[in-house]
Amino acid sequence: MHNNTRQQQKQVVLRRNEAFDPARCPPTGPILVATRNDALQAVVDATPPARRADLVFLQNGMLQPWLDARGLGANTQVLVYFAVAKLGDKPTDGVTELDPSGLTAAHGPHAEAVAARLAAGGLACRVLGKQDFTLAMLDKLAWICAFMLVGAVHGGITVGEVERDHGDEVAALLAELGAAGAAALGAEDPRPRDQTVARLRAYARSVAHFPTALKEQDWRNGWFEGLSAKAAAEGRADPCPIHSALLAKARAA
Repeated sequence: MHNNTRQQQKQVVLRRNEAFDPARCPPTGPILVATRNDALQAVVDATPPARRADLVFLQNGMLQPWLDARGLGANTQVLVYFAVAKLGDKPTDGVTELDPSGLTAAHGPHAEAVAARLAAGGLACRVLGKQDFTLAMLDKLAWICAFMLVGAVHGGITVGEVERDHGDEVAALLAELGAAGAAALGAEDPRPRDQTVARLRAYARSVAHFPTALKEQDWRNGWFEGLSAKAAAEGRADPCPIHSALLAKARAA
């Protein structure tokens, strides 16, 4: 989706497999990419090289290595904490009792424009510097990996059931993944881990009806699995032992 913040009436929505036509789109401004991760390469390939720096990525998972490998590491990224249950429904914003200003965040050259666009739709979005965004990205990654994995291990229960009935298990996994991720990226995290876990559990309660399932493994749990594999190859202790055990159990099931 292309959005020109100076001329918001000039918006173009490109659907799957629809060609990027420079004649239809404003010549500058952010290009919001709202698609599944496995379609990202096709989106990049379809975007004229001169406009690829304007791509704004809204996907879940660990995108940075993929972006870096394609020369897109400095592009704008957005951590989306809002959701639409079905077409036409009002979005549910990522606002909780512990984060009343919302959890959605953006970083990069078009972050301000994206935040303004979301604000026009009644959705909160924080604009963060690189360090804060990295920590927020790890929070979101840990959240989706932990809740989806624990939910899958227990038969595909909802996010709310994970938080309510398996709170200690998911809290331990959240803490483990947060610490392992920060160490892997060299991101110093001064925040008390228990407070971060509490904030992520609060978000889970706000989307309690969401189903759980393991998806897009290469971008999500697979990244943490890679940290475990790297440690094993180097003769180090597994930085994610809880995650490794639960992932093995989920796959066995």
